[in-house]
Amino acid sequence: MDREKIGALLRQLRLEKGMTQKEAAHALQISDKTISKWERGLGCPDISMLPSLSALFGVPIEKLLAGNLPTSFLEGNMKKSKYFVCPHCGNLTLTTGDASITCCGRSLEPMTAKKAEESEKFHVEVIENDWFLTTDHPMEKENYISFVAFATGDKVRLYKLYPEWDLQLRIPKRGHGTLFWYSTTKGFFYQYL
Repeated sequence: MDREKIGALLRQLRLEKGMTQKEAAHALQISDKTISKWERGLGCPDISMLPSLSALFGVPIEKLLAGNLPTSFLEGNMKKSKYFVCPHCGNLTLTTGDASITCCGRSLEPMTAKKAEESEKFHVEVIENDWFLTTDHPMEKENYISFVAFATGDKVRLYKLYPEWDLQLRIPKRGHGTLFWYSTTKGFFYQYL
């Protein structure tokens, strides 16, 4: 544990909340001198204080102990978005930068898309200025494509799919982009359109 990094983070979080040292100390039922000591890197919070600090600042305990929060942002390039799928409930989350995502009480990692082989790619036809997409992938209860996303630099069109549906999509043809999809058995894939 780096006392100075933890102290700097605690100060940053307190200021983001618009709190004085005295207000933070009152909320935690400790002295403002203790807050000052932590923020100057002269000491660290006792382990018993971590849940209270986490709740006060809305930051997971492990991030408090690391002394930093992720700050990367992809500057709005939606093609570089990160996709998370909960393996327990199938919940889908999309982020445009680093994020700590949990679902069903478990931490999720962003999925890494694999470039689709020719046999895995969607079949694409142009119909009335739209891409008409079909696939041979089965849409059975235990093996189906859960979602399809088409990402350009500034947009993501997301299509949630369900088992036993006929998989046919029409996507407006507006420039080039990346088509992503998630198969419940084979994983996360992409192809360029």
